[in-house]
Amino acid sequence: MLTMKNINRFIVISLALAFLICPIIHADNNNIVKVILTDNGQALINPDMGWTMHYYSNNITNYGSRLEPSDTLEDFPGLSTVYLRVPWAFIEPEEGNYNWSLLDTPAQRWIDKGKRIAIRLTTSENWMRYATPEWVKKAGARGYFYQYGQGRKTTGPSWDPDFNDPIYLEKLDRFLANMAKRYDNNPNVAFIDIGTFGLWGEGHTHASSQTPDDILYSTQKKHIDLHLKHFKNTLLCISDDFVGHNKPGRNFPITDYALKKGITLRDDSIMVQPPPNSWYHAELANSFWPKFPVILEHQHYGGSLKRNAWDKDLWLKSVEDYHASYMSIHWWPRVLLNENKDAIDKINRRLGYRICIKEASWPESINIGTPFEIKTTWKNAGVAPCYPGGYITFTIKDDKQGIVSTHTNDTFNVRSLQPTFPDKEKTKTIITKLNIAPKFKQNFKRNIKPGQYNLYISIGKLDATPTIQLPYNKNDNKKRYYLGKINLLPR
Repeated sequence: MLTMKNINRFIVISLALAFLICPIIHADNNNIVKVILTDNGQALINPDMGWTMHYYSNNITNYGSRLEPSDTLEDFPGLSTVYLRVPWAFIEPEEGNYNWSLLDTPAQRWIDKGKRIAIRLTTSENWMRYATPEWVKKAGARGYFYQYGQGRKTTGPSWDPDFNDPIYLEKLDRFLANMAKRYDNNPNVAFIDIGTFGLWGEGHTHASSQTPDDILYSTQKKHIDLHLKHFKNTLLCISDDFVGHNKPGRNFPITDYALKKGITLRDDSIMVQPPPNSWYHAELANSFWPKFPVILEHQHYGGSLKRNAWDKDLWLKSVEDYHASYMSIHWWPRVLLNENKDAIDKINRRLGYRICIKEASWPESINIGTPFEIKTTWKNAGVAPCYPGGYITFTIKDDKQGIVSTHTNDTFNVRSLQPTFPDKEKTKTIITKLNIAPKFKQNFKRNIKPGQYNLYISIGKLDATPTIQLPYNKNDNKKRYYLGKINLLPR
């Protein structure tokens, strides 16, 4: 049984091991070098995982407004994504006139640092009158004024569109088409929320205009299909609240449909209520995480503290229970960091995937042109699969950091490494066959000379380009990690 005691024991042992000397190298009497590597415990920045910083959290003053333009929170370990959540009315205040700069300006600050962005555009907010632009209403779209928590009310301060109205859907369709021109098939975009239905984009209207239950599924499906129509190459996600904020279970018609269409899940939000009601949909996430990265958003940190709902151990447990790949920074970021640094360090050891080499062995000396083998043992120390995948590459370098030879094993993809749990470690041993400068029939001058070289290992593309950061210190700053020396003898 997975308990906080087991989780914390697992994290403490792992952190303690991070202080061991790494790598440990020795050669046996059979001319075999064996290296034992130890996780350095540091946060990793890798595709499809990490911390998502709420630069805009519906209201654009939260929570990036206190950051200088040059401040991209490089001191927040594991921050990979800046999250931009704003009402549609802020982006298209007049029909056909777009304010994309509101998104692109902060986005470029993080993209310049090699990070990515995520977006939610909402059409319903209880803190403003028209989250859907007023010009949509003036064009004839039906809608309802409402009082937050009370439902439809003609004197209510906020207006919701009828989410099935054809005029509203026509205008929304055109808006999403223009949005997709900029952000679909864009490598800088990590994911996009389907946020055009329901209050705050969370897929529910029980506290706002109260869409009738008999048309709820069909309405939600229309908004999913609109996004699928335009975002064909971008990971989409829906809030767990599409099924109801407190309904436990694994299978619901709307999330089953979303999963079938390749859409992932985010939980909005954990730790809104005190224990034992800290979250409701970890079971629901079990259908999603084996295929797609799951995103967690905790309650606004200050609000969670006021409700006595914040618990650092539960924060870590939520990552375990949901097999989460992304975790939010849903408050003033350095306040959250300074008051929770210990918990953040623990989460970084588990969040998403964490591809580790436990040990490697290879011949100390080999003859150029003679086949040989390198044996490596791997594990995924995170809670989720390595969704982008990658292949093992061995790179031989000279003392000037020149690449002498590269060799990629195309038979094993780290995507297949299953997550490791506190009470059970899963490892995989891989044997890679290499041949440095094989002999060809043609006679030509070979550029690989006998001598001692440096052996590096990486995970990445089949063409030997590294893409995945590993938790080891000694590297070439290009995601290649030093294993040891190898002697190349004359042919």
